[in-house]
Amino acid sequence: MRIAEIYQSLQGEGLLAGTPSVFVRTSGCNLRCRWCDTPFTSWEPTGDVMSVADIVAAVESFDRRHVVVTGGEPLLFAETVALCRDLRGSGHHLTIETAGTVLPESWGDALVADLISISPKLASSGPPADTVAGWADRHAVVRRCDDVLTALMRATAWQMKFVIDTPEDLAEVTAWLADLGVGTADGAIFMMPQGVTETDLVRTTAWLAVDCRRLGYRVAHRHHIEWFGHTRAT
Repeated sequence: MRIAEIYQSLQGEGLLAGTPSVFVRTSGCNLRCRWCDTPFTSWEPTGDVMSVADIVAAVESFDRRHVVVTGGEPLLFAETVALCRDLRGSGHHLTIETAGTVLPESWGDALVADLISISPKLASSGPPADTVAGWADRHAVVRRCDDVLTALMRATAWQMKFVIDTPEDLAEVTAWLADLGVGTADGAIFMMPQGVTETDLVRTTAWLAVDCRRLGYRVAHRHHIEWFGHTRAT
């Protein structure tokens, strides 16, 4: 499987924010979000092909318990399941970060991760209509797969993180969760302000926090941008 980077940092988002972790970032994605903050794994995927054994060895060299398998979209690869099982088998706490649009055939019913961190993509995430290779239409078709979301939520503990740019995004989230039959008491549901600069994040969070308090959602601060800036390997 192609790996863009393996590094250690602090988890910046969600339930485990602040936790020292090793990040395994796969390269390749079936979506093309207009605000993607890792274009080197989607729009122009880069990285080296590595075996599961080599990835595990690289992770072990950091001597950290928590491991995050992210992307890109890590669940595009059949090898991700074997990787996660090997990491959990060696005592690591394993988080998978996914957009919730696809499951590898090898997923099965066995526990693969300790936490599934799902980031469903809203309508506003789509690229411009004139994007090459028909990606606007492809993105629109693929971005919402409720059957996959349901399967992921059945698998183990989960959290959802929705990227919010406008009040219209928040309204779409509320309708989507209703379709799924998911309420604020059913799990950790985070609204994450869109932006790659601290100024953008502060501006969006100012109104988003007010609405989250009213609706019962959590705000997912993007701490890694506040701590390290918008840079790779953070």
